[in-house]
Amino acid sequence: MQLTDEQKAKVAAWIADGVKLSDIQTRLASECDLRMTYMDVRLLVDDLKLMPKDPPAPPVMLPTETPAALSPLAAEPAPAGESVLLTVDTIARPGTMVSGNVTFSDGKKAAWYLDQTGRLGVVPEEQGYRPPAGDVEKFQAQLDRELAKLGF
Repeated sequence: MQLTDEQKAKVAAWIADGVKLSDIQTRLASECDLRMTYMDVRLLVDDLKLMPKDPPAPPVMLPTETPAALSPLAAEPAPAGESVLLTVDTIARPGTMVSGNVTFSDGKKAAWYLDQTGRLGVVPEEQGYRPPAGDVEKFQAQLDRELAKLGF
């Protein structure tokens, strides 16, 4: 199928504007009354020595204080009077359904997880660590809120 110079210029302009090949196929049919298969459009673009633009990449959020593979979703700011900060990993640690980190009121940190049977586990960074009185209840309340948001 031969295109006129005007039609070739339209295709080149569409490619320059970042129009996808499937949309070019549709535009050729509606605006130029040319019915082409998707493969024909690909070959046409190749014959015209045009290069379709890649779609823009989605923004990437880099983790700040977590291992490279674990990007946390920060919990909402703790309500007034609560000094326990909870995060939920976007990718659960191996062997868990959901996992994350917690910072207790004394600044000590621990990893937490729910395993496949629904058991909660907390692994403090400092062996033998026990959170201050009341922090466990605050942690559990925040965890309940965050898991409810995620559908658990």
